[in-house]
Amino acid sequence: METEDSMGGAEAIVTETPDDFDGLRTLLLSRRESMPKRLKQIAAFALEHPEDVAFGTVAGIAEHAGVQPSTLVRFAKSLGYDGFSHLQQIFRDRLRERFPDYRERLRGLRDAEGHHVHAASLLEGFTSAAAVSLERMQASVRPEELSRAIETLAKADTVYLLGARRVFPVIAYCAYAFGKLGVRAILIDHVGQLGPEQLAIATKRDAVLAISFTPYAPVTADLAAAAAQRDVPVVAITDSAFSPLVTNADVWLEVAEADFGAFRSLSASFALAMALAVGTAEKRAEG
Repeated sequence: METEDSMGGAEAIVTETPDDFDGLRTLLLSRRESMPKRLKQIAAFALEHPEDVAFGTVAGIAEHAGVQPSTLVRFAKSLGYDGFSHLQQIFRDRLRERFPDYRERLRGLRDAEGHHVHAASLLEGFTSAAAVSLERMQASVRPEELSRAIETLAKADTVYLLGARRVFPVIAYCAYAFGKLGVRAILIDHVGQLGPEQLAIATKRDAVLAISFTPYAPVTADLAAAAAQRDVPVVAITDSAFSPLVTNADVWLEVAEADFGAFRSLSASFALAMALAVGTAEKRAEG
């Protein structure tokens, strides 16, 4: 990793600051040849890993990009932004555009398939997305990390289950599966905004299983962080090394679900949840 002295040369400040990702991308590409080495390095990383930049911390992004944290701030200011958080908002806005609301998703499917979306096309599309998700998950979940996750859950007196919004069906299935398998588990449903109180009784003898994908549910990240601060072991299922869950997880498993018409599959998430539940029960049975 470089020192600040190694960068050399002051970069020009732009007068027109891009207010969207496409404009930022155009600017970075146009300045590619004139950028100092380290700023060029950050630009390449940002364009190749936009989702990581959207939710990573300054320290985490700097480490993965191979630069100093202060260089990220210099990079942002060289492009005309007030600071790195200002630049980061462009990447977060891009994610909101990528995951439109459900009416817009349906409109997109109609535009692609014609006025009437054929049932057979829908089934084929969602089946294909599910297959891709499962293949990705098999490649991304390392056996040693899966074993660590199972061991962490198996040692827990109680497993606290944490997930919101789109992934709530997965975490609710975990509550059902653990119950059927004789593993004590508590579903943090956050009804009445009581998630913090529901999780407050967890101790270091317990464990949290937390699931969240882009765009991450703040309540899931906040509650997982609160548990970690009390030394409660956290097992996370998420989609990026820059996920806010990763920072507080003792072990995390990567699942990147494919989508069809911007509707993302949950097939891989359910498969992994089943593996964790059954694996935990088997590990406990071994004594």
